[in-house]
Amino acid sequence: MLGGLTVFMALIALGSYASLNFETIKHLDPMPATISVTGEGEVLAVPDIGQFTFSVRAEAPDAAAAQEQSGTAVNNIIAFLKESGVEEKDIKTLNYNLYPKYDWVEQICAPGTFCNRGEQVQTGFEVNQSVQVKIRNTDDASAILTGVGEREATNISGLDFVIDDTDALAVEARALAIADAKTKAEELAADLGVDLVKIAGYYEEDARYAPSPFQNRAMSFEMDEDSAFGGAELPMGEDQTIARVTITYEIR
Repeated sequence: MLGGLTVFMALIALGSYASLNFETIKHLDPMPATISVTGEGEVLAVPDIGQFTFSVRAEAPDAAAAQEQSGTAVNNIIAFLKESGVEEKDIKTLNYNLYPKYDWVEQICAPGTFCNRGEQVQTGFEVNQSVQVKIRNTDDASAILTGVGEREATNISGLDFVIDDTDALAVEARALAIADAKTKAEELAADLGVDLVKIAGYYEEDARYAPSPFQNRAMSFEMDEDSAFGGAELPMGEDQTIARVTITYEIR
């Protein structure tokens, strides 16, 4: 009788232990199966602004005269830019330098003697000011560049046609990348014979903005009627913005 009772109690204990383990396993959260896809979006847009840099260099025996000479030329150019429709916010000084100028003066030494072969002698001052300009009406770029060159600019460089608001292009490219990723995920799920449950992860690369090699617009400098040269073309082309996203989906 006692032996049978002992066996019975042991069976109850084993049953309780097994039930506890089954309940624990049931509440475990195993890692769900997932798939990851990468989508890409590309946006091409014609540049809407042109920008270039001009500089004025002036030399004079004293600093004040050099500054006045340079300042007069720069002020004349800026006045012309404003008359041409360029806003003040689109005219920006990049650098302004004032420094002394030196020449090396050689000395003649008497035969058989030792002396200093020469020395640096200050001969005056030089001023160099560089200004960056944005042209929002790109059709005016040719005339504006010509006008700046006619007003004592010593150098004109870095003409670029770019997109002013690149953030809007990045948003558009990202939307296309997400749509591309969703399409790829649906196709992959169909091929695997599974269903998409929900998004389990998302990663986005910074949108990359870069000029495109494709060009669809050009501009040229206006020349005198007597000139045999028709003008240098200024291709605007298209700018390219690319966005990439990676989306991880839980599947079942």
